[in-house]
Amino acid sequence: MPELPEVEVVRRGLADHVVGRRIERARVTGIRVARRHAPGPDDLAARLHDVTVTAAARRGKYLWLALDGEDALIVHLGMSGQMLVEPADAPLEKHCHARFDFADDGPQLRFVDQRTFGGLALSPLRGDGIPESVAHIAPDPFEPAFDQAAVVRRMKQRDSAVKRALLDQGLVSGVGNIYADEALWRAKVHGERLCSALTKPTLSRLLDHARDVMAAAMEQGGTSFDALYVNVNGASGYFDRSLHAYGRAGTPCDRCGATMRREQFMNRSSFSCPVCQPRPRRRAFAPR
Repeated sequence: MPELPEVEVVRRGLADHVVGRRIERARVTGIRVARRHAPGPDDLAARLHDVTVTAAARRGKYLWLALDGEDALIVHLGMSGQMLVEPADAPLEKHCHARFDFADDGPQLRFVDQRTFGGLALSPLRGDGIPESVAHIAPDPFEPAFDQAAVVRRMKQRDSAVKRALLDQGLVSGVGNIYADEALWRAKVHGERLCSALTKPTLSRLLDHARDVMAAAMEQGGTSFDALYVNVNGASGYFDRSLHAYGRAGTPCDRCGATMRREQFMNRSSFSCPVCQPRPRRRAFAPR
């Protein structure tokens, strides 16, 4: 599933190619693409007629297009969703579930989703510019609203694994499995260490590393382990070449040379260095 850097790369593309344009016609096909929009795909398409895109925005992994009707079009990328900007006469992708034509006769915007876990929905925009359906998600490290000191205090109070805290979108949004492992490697902390056992400076440093590694990934177009993760022009990111932890089991640690390991955590894979990131004596699978 795309994490914050991949979603930000898509957001930047939408900001460049879609913001300021008026949607003249929307076509939404299939029930699944509009399953989060209760009235269904026909209603969604009708409500997107003759509206102007005023902004492309994001919080964590959540992406939306702000519209001049005080609503936002929420874009759930799911596991394979793509927002592609293409000529209107370009061949239609097999798994294209929505198309947007603009009044300027410029390129179309298409929503393509092979695995159909993603989708589109409308949500009212609050006064702070956040859609109501996204308001429960915590600010991410790149937002002015992100209060790192407050997040550190909340983390310090938890008797749960620090990686679990990093992945908690109600605590800090945008950090997924890949960048959590990278931040933990940079901080020399094992993901099963208890938050309460770590010092506040260590927790703050870990959040700094999470922000820094995601910023670096953004500049390289994100991480593309799957050909389905592309920007609006269909290009893949290449930050996977710069990863130090994720996916590197059996290879030498870039810092000390020890063989990197793969472990199970929260029904997913975690990657770490056995020397730089020793396991805690007490394994923290779940909060008390």
